[in-house]
Amino acid sequence: MANWRDQEYPVMERFLTVQGEGAYTGTAAWFIRLGGCDVGCAWCDVKESWDLNAHPHVTAGTLVDEAVASKAPICVVTGGEPAMHDLTALTEGLQAAGIRTHIETSGTHPLTGSWDWVTFSPKRFKAPLDAIYAQTDELKVIVVNRQDLEWGREQAARLQTDARLYFQPEWDRREQVLDYTVAFVQENTEWRISLQTHKYLGLP
Repeated sequence: MANWRDQEYPVMERFLTVQGEGAYTGTAAWFIRLGGCDVGCAWCDVKESWDLNAHPHVTAGTLVDEAVASKAPICVVTGGEPAMHDLTALTEGLQAAGIRTHIETSGTHPLTGSWDWVTFSPKRFKAPLDAIYAQTDELKVIVVNRQDLEWGREQAARLQTDARLYFQPEWDRREQVLDYTVAFVQENTEWRISLQTHKYLGLP
């Protein structure tokens, strides 16, 4: 079997920041954004990640070494849709180095690898796989309009875990959707609001 360090991934970017969303907001984090996505959210702010073949390939060994050098306690693997790739080698290396592994996924591909935290962000226009509902630590539903609130509640009802529940106003529509999202959370107190605080801070 090949050494895990030799496995290659298409990487759009990697950088040190703070997690701006969800349960780990404010925590120093090393982000790895993988290329490739077949979900295609209209509001996606990293559409350049979608093309699987547009990004240089980087070995898991290099990615882990960079994550270690960053001194961040968590590594967030995102995309694109990171679950399109076999992430076993990458997570093996990160966990062996003592770094927590977090993934942000739409749930449309089977999860591979070993994850300390799974953020599931489902999309209406591409159905998630059934398996993700038993693997979720955090449900993050993007709010573009009022219908997303009820749809999010339907997604939460399918969960088979004690996941944390978040509604996140879509950045470009945050002024239009925030009032009724706040009102919903005040009435449905199992939910929380996630804001993209890294954008307010001017961070990647």
